[in-house]
Formats: sequence, C-alpha cells, structure tokens
Amino acid sequence: MNFGNLFGGKKKTAQESENKWIKCPKCLSLMYFKEVEAKQEVCPKCNHHFRINASKRIAFLVDEGSFLEQDASLTPIDPLKFSDKKSYKKRIEEAKSSSGGKNSAVMSGSCTIENIPVEIAVFDFSFMGGSLGSVEGEKIVRAINRAIKKRCGVIIISASGGARMQESTYSLLQMSKTSAALNKLHKEGLPYISILTDPTMGGVSASFAMLGDIIMAEPGALIGFAGQRVIKQTVGVDLPEGFQRSEFLLDHGLIDMIVNRMEMRHSVANLLRLFTKEERVVSQLIPQEIKEEYHQD
Repeated sequence: MNFGNLFGGKKKTAQESENKWIKCPKCLSLMYFKEVEAKQEVCPKCNHHFRINASKRIAFLVDEGSFLEQDASLTPIDPLKFSDKKSYKKRIEEAKSSSGGKNSAVMSGSCTIENIPVEIAVFDFSFMGGSLGSVEGEKIVRAINRAIKKRCGVIIISASGGARMQESTYSLLQMSKTSAALNKLHKEGLPYISILTDPTMGGVSASFAMLGDIIMAEPGALIGFAGQRVIKQTVGVDLPEGFQRSEFLLDHGLIDMIVNRMEMRHSVANLLRLFTKEERVVSQLIPQEIKEEYHQD
C-alpha cells in the first residue's frame, strides 16, 4: 500500500504549496491573497498600499490592451567598471533575474487612459530599488519627446530610492536631463502629471518627481530626499511624526492631492481632460443653466 496516497495523495508541488495568505505590515491583519488582489494590492482593513511592480501598476491605470511598451531593449552598461562587494554588471544581471527579465528600473510606453492618449513612464522598485541611471533617464526623456510629437500629456510614476551610485555622475546628470526635457514639455503647453508612490526618495524626489503640473501621491507613501536618521543627525533636532509621508506633505503644500489606487485611473483621466480643455470633466459639477450662459457669452 502507498501510505502517501492514504494520508493525502500526491504531494503538492512547491508552487501549489505557496502561502496564499498575506499579512499587512501596517495593521497586521492576515488576509487571503484574493482579498488584496481585488483591491489592487491594497489592504481592505486599513487601506495600506502594498508596493507593486511596474507591470501591475500599468495594468491598474491604463485602458486594457492599450499599452504599447517603448524602448524595452535599452540596457545599462558599466562605463566606470564600478565594483563594490559585487561588480555593477553582476548587480544588473541579478536585478534582471529578480524583476522578471526587465532591462531597467523604468517601463515606458504609449497608452490611453479612459480613451485619452498619454505617454507613461513607471518605475519598478524591484529593479535595483528603482534607482535612476542613464537608461532610466533616457527612457523618460524619450517618453517626453514622444508626447511633444503627439501633442499629448506625460505621466511619470515614481518608486525609487534615488540616483544609482554605481553610475556616479552619469546618474546625477539624469536629474538635469529629465528636468530640461520637462521644461520643453511645459513650453509646449502639454500636461505632466507626477504620481509619487512608496518610496520616492533621493535624486528622483529632487528632480522630475516634484516638477509635475499636478503632483499626486498614494496614501502613506514615503517621500523625501535623505532618510530620517540622516536628517536628524544633520540638523540635531527631533523631527515631526511622519514628516516624510504623503499626508504630511499634503498638509504642508508640497503635493497637490492624495488618491487611493483604485481611484487613480479616473482621477488621472479627469485631470487630463481638464488640461486638454475637454468639458466632460465638469458636466456633473456645473449646473446646465450656468454652462448655457457661459457658451452664450
């Protein structure tokens, strides 16, 4: 007799045995993974927004089937032959493996959001902490240039630890490079919406992430330049509770709005309509008689 069959039959594979329960790091609730997936990776108990990769973020935000990835073949090189505990080349290979074969920390392309054309660039924290390097900066600039050519808006979703130290000055130059490209977009009168997610730090927060015509953030996102401990050691004073969270930044005027992930698509679409002078955004906000009077004038 096969005792394995008697006490439960065929053994489950490693994939089948994978834990299907998720523990929220904020409220410590234990939830079945489908509950969290149904809320776009948001805790249904306390509204904690889990970190997600670029592919999921794009799927949640853009119209289904509309995303066309651009510049996917761009790959980082190692001009400085940088090495710390590992070589930069080795870290790139490990990052590709851990991020599902991605070549960089930014996924960019063309898409529509509620049928509105837009160029989008999304950071993926799973690739070297979403750090900003030469390829990431180039992808952002190319997305901006496509938007200028197509006369549409740009969305950049940040999730980054900052500039990539392995590229040294090459990485820091991306801050000015992307900012200059966004200035060209601004002069063309085209909108740029910046969405800050957990975390948005370092050189990313010190450049394009804070240059949006509208700066949005997810609830509870960590946003800042240096870490809390470094700042406290530098200034020598106790810091306010949660001073680098999106709620604190909203209260002090550094960002424009906080939007839940499930509401992000509609909120972004409404802003794009507003910037492109489409009237549908105000159809439910302005009484019909006022709209008629406005058109008569």
